[in-house]
Amino acid sequence: MARTRFDICLDEVLRHEGGYADNPSDPGGATNMGITRKTLARWRAVTPWWGLAKSEVQSLGRAEAAKIYKGSYWDRINAGKLPPGLDLALFDFAVNSGPDRAIKTLQGQLKVVADGQIGPLTLGAIKTKIALRGAAGPIDALCNKRLDFLTRLATFAVFGKGWTARVVAIRKAALTAAGTQSSTTVQSPTWSDTMAILSGYKTYIVAAFMLIAGLAQMLGIDLPTLDGASAGHMIMEALAVIFLRKGLKGDIGNA
Repeated sequence: MARTRFDICLDEVLRHEGGYADNPSDPGGATNMGITRKTLARWRAVTPWWGLAKSEVQSLGRAEAAKIYKGSYWDRINAGKLPPGLDLALFDFAVNSGPDRAIKTLQGQLKVVADGQIGPLTLGAIKTKIALRGAAGPIDALCNKRLDFLTRLATFAVFGKGWTARVVAIRKAALTAAGTQSSTTVQSPTWSDTMAILSGYKTYIVAAFMLIAGLAQMLGIDLPTLDGASAGHMIMEALAVIFLRKGLKGDIGNA
């Protein structure tokens, strides 16, 4: 039996996803073959998702993982109707950052309504774009936008090297499948990218400044303070900001 485009693209995706992992820095938590604990719980209709034991994620087999990828990602982005190459680029983007974001990013490049659905209008725009600029055009544009999004994530400092390498590899494989070459030059993250990474920690940076200024004031060191606030007041506000931020992140993580 001939291998389908889904089979070929899934092999490429799994080449980057690897096996079981539970990295504390990864918002996805326990993951196996790219399938997170939350995704697996939803697939198996387990509510709440944290009711699914991590051991279930660890024992996930490839056959079930393939069904999840087919139903929740490949079919969701209507990849079966996309031209070779673009199907892989959009599929891997969807797996890594969510189908909705991947589709809307592509639609933004095509200048069509970003409704998160790959329908006749989007498919027609893809056909027109390829006719005008070749198959490399939409693939390059999508990969560039994807990398631009990733560099702005707070966790880029931890996972950025791997993400960048993945996008580079997916771009190459996608262009090969499309029978073309890149029309752009891939650049390494710039200083502005580094500053974008720090923006994810701006709440903590401000709180740290308040804490240091408050402590300095208590020690008699003359530093500029915020609106003439007392040392004790600034320290309490700084601690409140830090713990409130942590509390919000915990609530979001359990949502």
